[in-house]
Amino acid sequence: MPLALKLRDEDNERINNVLKRLIGMDYVPGFGDEAIDGILAGIDLSLQKLLELNPNDTVSFLKARNFDWANAEQFADFLTILSVKLPEQQFGLREKAIAVYSYIQTESKTFSFDIFNKIASAKK
Repeated sequence: MPLALKLRDEDNERINNVLKRLIGMDYVPGFGDEAIDGILAGIDLSLQKLLELNPNDTVSFLKARNFDWANAEQFADFLTILSVKLPEQQFGLREKAIAVYSYIQTESKTFSFDIFNKIASAKK
């Protein structure tokens, strides 16, 4: 196995583990900021930085860190979950999730009814 491929697999696994922790955590606004920042640090992000990104920059962020389609989808799922826990940021987080889901649909060249339904749900 080429070294570059092995490093990419290890990086992909690291990102996957960070996303699983984010999705599985019970975030309480104001009390969980340090915990979520600690987890987000694993992908060079913080809650504040995440909230400041616009939808296009969010997609660019994922591309720059070589998120694969599955990890990008998990990240968008996390944004959707976080939008429920941060109602004052709900619109911006959902816009970011929609941008990521749309990016996956377009760039992967594969149509997914699951992602299509997630986009429709995020737009509600």
